[in-house]
Order: sequence, then structure tokens, then C-alpha cells
Amino acid sequence: MQPLRGTKDILPNESKIWQHIRTEATDILEQNNYQEIQTPIIENTELFKRSIGNFTDIVNKEMYSFFDQSNRNITLRPEGTAGIARAVISNKLYLDKNINRLWYMGPMFRYERPQKGRQRQFHQIGIECIGSNSPICDTEVIKIANELLTKFGFKNNYTLELNCIGNLQERENYKLSLTEYLKKYQQDLDKDSQDRIYTNPLRILDSKNNKTQEIIQYGPILIDYLNQESINHFNEVCKNLNYLNIDFKINNYLVRGLDYYNYTAFEIKTNEKNNQNTVCGGGRYDNLIQQLGGPYVPSVGCGIGLERLIILKQQNSVLNNISTNPIIYIAIRHSINQDISLIWQITNTLKEYKVKFELDLSNSNLSKQIKKANKIQTKICFILGDNEINNDYITVKWLTTNTQQQIYLHELSNYIKYIKKLIVT
Repeated sequence: MQPLRGTKDILPNESKIWQHIRTEATDILEQNNYQEIQTPIIENTELFKRSIGNFTDIVNKEMYSFFDQSNRNITLRPEGTAGIARAVISNKLYLDKNINRLWYMGPMFRYERPQKGRQRQFHQIGIECIGSNSPICDTEVIKIANELLTKFGFKNNYTLELNCIGNLQERENYKLSLTEYLKKYQQDLDKDSQDRIYTNPLRILDSKNNKTQEIIQYGPILIDYLNQESINHFNEVCKNLNYLNIDFKINNYLVRGLDYYNYTAFEIKTNEKNNQNTVCGGGRYDNLIQQLGGPYVPSVGCGIGLERLIILKQQNSVLNNISTNPIIYIAIRHSINQDISLIWQITNTLKEYKVKFELDLSNSNLSKQIKKANKIQTKICFILGDNEINNDYITVKWLTTNTQQQIYLHELSNYIKYIKKLIVT
């Protein structure tokens, strides 16, 4: 049996990497007073149709949808923001606080062609600032995304791209002009773009086809269709980012593949030259919660793709130094036949001082146990046999130097403190 195409097992040695990322992210997000929220992996399909948009690739091609035993149309969530908006409405979070700063981490599902860094089950860290229409809110979300990527080891290795995509009416006006322009070059566009001219022309701006991109460069630009309110909001965001010394470039052709965005849209891309270099994307969505049946609650959010992030960090050797090995290996001489309560006293003391250890369970001879300890790159081996148990001491073998010493049980606590100071810190 093999896993489904586009899915991947996260093995024990890889889980350490995921735990590391979660810990690093939690520190930054809690410092900025963002609170974790967990929404269901399954939602009503209508939620995503109403929020993401009927003419998007996600809704038309990529969603995992099915009817359950009660004949309800259910979808595995393809992205996180719609579920957060639904949670805000159903739990009336807007009544408790004017501003809700939320974050989440979990799996998403899209039926896409699998490739490196893109799976059908993928994972995201998302942050959502719910309840403010201030440009400061946009800036805060971008700033935190920047802090997360810097913390993960990507300082100066990525580019932040911004665009103002206006409000819904402004985009509709622009789409009419864009469609009229593209109709003249319909036969020269790539196949996907030809199909999108009358349904979702904004997505053509994202085309990776060189000929299509060349045609777009001479077409209408969205900024020419924006009113002063949209421009002022965007200029304030840019001004704040400049004050914070966060580098960015304005990309007039940047649009996000979700219909609910307005005003600010942004992406953070690594400096690698490939089509899968976007590690973070987001923007403002002032009307989404109202569109789903709630009150008007302006909001901003973004999501960071963890699979791409991990691949890049491994390439940069940032995560390769995270140790998954125990510090202490407890080897038991095969001849042992005495009361073994000493073993549990030792392990309890190690747990008390939060020192990682592994107790050998193999019943192998001592030589093989020490070979195992060396193989998993443990630094210290505690050896227990009849002599040790009869006399309440531990034989300690330092595997890097092959030196041995005897530590009596009443000295163990102080000895472990010494080990922590020497090795852990």
C-alpha cells in the first residue's frame, strides 16, 4: 500500500522540524497577541463557493468535495481564511472584542498536479487580524509575516511584492477593459488564459506563459481604475513599511486567486527562479464576513506554506542541525537479575530535569547496545548491571572520548545539572 498521490507521511525524524517551526511561530505570534484558533477540516461546500468565488480554479478544479451520508455537500478546506470568517460569524467573536487577532496551523487540500513543494494535502500557518480597516492593520500582518520568515532563516533571501487591487466595483470596471483588450489577442494566449477571458480575466495576469505575459504588459493597468480612497489606503501601507525598513516592490500585475480580497494584496517570494517560489500570500478582505451573513467586519490575513518553507530551510541547512537524538542512552547489561527499580529512579530524575534519553529494550549484549548509542549519535551512555544496582551507582561512558566514571545515585541530580550545562546549553 502506498499513500495517495500528492500526500506524504511525516516521519518521526521530520516531526522534529514541524515542532520546531510551530514553537518558533508561537513565540512570535503570542508576542504580538495573536491567539490560536482551530477550525474543522471539513466545511459546507457553499462556504467556499460564496467566499473564494465560483469562477476560481480552486472552486472549479481543485476542491475535494463529496456528499456525506446525510446528503450534505462537504468540502475538505482548500484554504484557511473562509473557515476563520465562518467561525467569527457562528461564534459571534465580534461581540467579545472589536479586534480579534487569530492564527492557525494545519492541513489544507487541493487537487493540483503534485510537484516539489506542492502537495494535495499541504499545510499552512495563517494569521488573521479581524475587525480593523486601518492601513496599520495591513502593515502589522505583513510585518509579522516578515518576522516569521526572518526567524525561519530567510532574511534577505526573499522579496515582498505589493499591489492595490481596489474594491469590487473598481475591479469590475477594470475587468471589462481587460477583457476587451485581451479579446483582440485571444488566439495568441495560452489555453488556460483563453478559457478565463470571460470568466476570470484577472487570473490571466498570473499566467506563467511568456507570450501571454508579453501581451499583458501592453494592456490596461488596474491602478488606473482605482479611486482616491483605495490609493490613499495603499499609500499609507507603503509609508508604514518604509518606516519599518521592510523592503518591498510594487507589482501592478499581482492579483490573488481568491475573490474576497480588496485594497491590499501581497506575496512573499523566494529569490529562486522557479514557478513555485511563493511562500506567503495574503491581503485585505473587508467584505468577506458580511458576504457570508455576518456584520461588516474589515479584516486582513495571510498564509505561509509550510512544505515550501521546510524545503527551503533544508536547502539552507537551517533545519539540518536540529537534533532528534537523545542526550543519554541507558544500556542494561544482559546478565542483570536484581531489583531494577534503580532504572525507574534514573529515568524519573532525567524527566525531572527535562533531559532527553532512550532506554534500551533490545536485550542485546552491552557491546551492541553501545554500538547502537554511537549510531544514533548519543553523547553519553548510562550503563547498569548487577554491580551498579547492588552498589547504587551508574557507570557513565562518554562516547565521544571513551572515558568512564562512576556516579552514585545520591549524586545523580547534581551530575545531570552538570550535563545540561555542558551539553544542552
